[in-house]
Order: sequence, then C-alpha cells, then structure tokens
Amino acid sequence: MDKKYLNIYNEILNKIENNQFKPNSKLPSENDFMKEYEVSRSTIRNALNLLEQNGYIQKIKGKGSFVLDINKFDFPVSGLISFKELSKKMNLKANTILKELEVIKPDNFLMKQLQISASEDIWKVIRVREIDGKKIILDKDYFNKRFVPLLTKDICEDSIYEYLENELGLKISFAKKEITVQIATDEDKKYLDLENYNIIVVVRNYIYLDDTSLFQYGESRHRPDKFKFVDFARRNNEIIKV
Repeated sequence: MDKKYLNIYNEILNKIENNQFKPNSKLPSENDFMKEYEVSRSTIRNALNLLEQNGYIQKIKGKGSFVLDINKFDFPVSGLISFKELSKKMNLKANTILKELEVIKPDNFLMKQLQISASEDIWKVIRVREIDGKKIILDKDYFNKRFVPLLTKDICEDSIYEYLENELGLKISFAKKEITVQIATDEDKKYLDLENYNIIVVVRNYIYLDDTSLFQYGESRHRPDKFKFVDFARRNNEIIKV
C-alpha cells in the first residue's frame, strides 16, 4: 500500500499545528505540492482528503484548500450546562440573540420528541449564540408549557435554566444527547455566519427533571470548525462472574 500520502499528511498537519500554514490561509495548489514532494496527483489528493476529513482544511471547488482554525471551543458532551454558564467558565465574549418566542401546538415530530399529545401547548424558543462577534450556534428549544408556564424575552436572552431552577424551583436532572452531522438548512444559513461551510454539527437534547419528566427537547446546531466535543470516560474493570 502506498503510504506516501500519510507522510505528506503528517508534514502538512505539522505545519498547520505550528502555524506555518495560518488559519483561513490558502494552501499551495495540488501542482505545487506535487512538485515539492515529487509524487502523483492522487497521492496529494489522498493527503488533502484526509486533512479535510479530520477537520484541518476545507476544500472549496474551484478555489482550492483553506486552513481551518483548529483552536476550537471545548463543548462538553456529557455535562448539563447552560450557554451562560459555559461562556463564564471559558471566559468567552458571548451574546445571545432571541429570534423567536411563542407558544405553539406540537406537530407530529415534536409530539414524538416530547412524548406529548396534540392538545398540549409548548414554548418554541429560537436563539442565536454569538461568540467573538461570530454567530456560530443556532439553538432551537421546545419546552412543555405544563412545566414552564411563562417565558419572556429577558429570560431567554439571559439564562432559561437559571430562571427555571431559581424562580420556578424545577430540579433539572439529566439529559440524553444525540450528535449528528447534517447538511445546513436554509434556516441555518439565514441565522448563522456559516461562511463557506455547508454542514452543521447538531446536538439533540432530551432534558429531564429529577422525577424523570421529559420537559424539554432541543437542537443545538454548531458551525463545524468552531467546536470540539469533549467527554471524560473511565474504564470499568469489574469482572462479572458467571
């Protein structure tokens, strides 16, 4: 098997990590790399494809390959933390912009996600999260109105969880999360600064109270180059004896 492309991949990656190829800069062309490494075009393309798959570059048809900013924000997968809490913890210059706030009847999809009937009311909350002047998260949240009777613009632009816990006395306990990569929708493109990206990392959240009541379903839609999703895992070495 031809391993040349792996060596080239590692050399280019090293230059990216050491800032020789700076974020948002254009990489040399395939022809330039072919001359530099004295290899075929397919070898160079294999190396560039691997760099793109691993999130280091973005290939744009007709324009070339561009270096992505690898200094991503850590986004906890297993924790239950509000955007306000996360911003403070990471010392981010962040802002929340409320786009929609209304009470609606659930459609079939939301009835299934929230496990409710068509007769129940839910809050629809659409918010854009801006970090360092870039709109890079679109949060779409749906709250069962039976548990959350009131929401206001001020609450939504500050911290809904802070309000629920401190004012309503709700005990938010645990969440189930699903992470997928999807093609960006027209809504994503409308609200977010996607630049040349056409994919979105979507974190679906099912949030439960301490009595196991499912009170919130949400989708947190992230620009793919700005986040890395982190978790902590411990191996269980207990041996089960049969």
